[in-house]
Amino acid sequence: MNDDIDELYDYDVLRRLSRPTALVVHVARPTLVLGSSQGIDILAPDVRESWPLRRRRGGGGVVLLQPDDLWIDWWIPADNPRWTPDTRLAAIAAGRWWCDALTDAGVEGLEVHEGGVEGDPAWRAVCFAGLGPGEVTLGGRKVVGVTQWRVREGTFLSTVLHARASDPLVSVLADAPPGPAEVLGHLVVSDLDLDDPEAVVGTLSSPPQWERRVLLLDS
Repeated sequence: MNDDIDELYDYDVLRRLSRPTALVVHVARPTLVLGSSQGIDILAPDVRESWPLRRRRGGGGVVLLQPDDLWIDWWIPADNPRWTPDTRLAAIAAGRWWCDALTDAGVEGLEVHEGGVEGDPAWRAVCFAGLGPGEVTLGGRKVVGVTQWRVREGTFLSTVLHARASDPLVSVLADAPPGPAEVLGHLVVSDLDLDDPEAVVGTLSSPPQWERRVLLLDS
């Protein structure tokens, strides 16, 4: 893609990390992140000028990240026991980490999707409109989204539990798909009645399992 959108990370730096690393990330303000294969023309012209934009590597569609999201990513080097060549199993592992942490925090009835990609193909331009391997659901509604990027040095798993609804994504697209916007009706942090949401992130990123890094993305 040649549209001058800054990448979400310095991916060359990530590839040089020799230890399994958990990155706890916050955005300073609402930010739209495009999937690796999406062009800027997917967004309405006024949005391209007025919103902070980033691009991630890996699958999935555009996602709206907001300051209070619980966002955690993992870098797993290829020589680490957690690494697997199976993309589906890698995603399922990330979903199970989330499921265990949320269950420990008192959330019951969670499920990790172990099948293939589901959802209306017309809406797959939007990350939280479908369901993919490893993603966590509750009562049939998505709770945690999962994407990944794989290179010879390792696997990068990106996950988020949103703090707010993704409905604004409908208005930022240049050509919103037909059909109900209810496909974006995922659950958010407040729906889970967590006493301490940040403690869940702490569980998911605590040493000695991971080298923990906290990042603020100022778009």
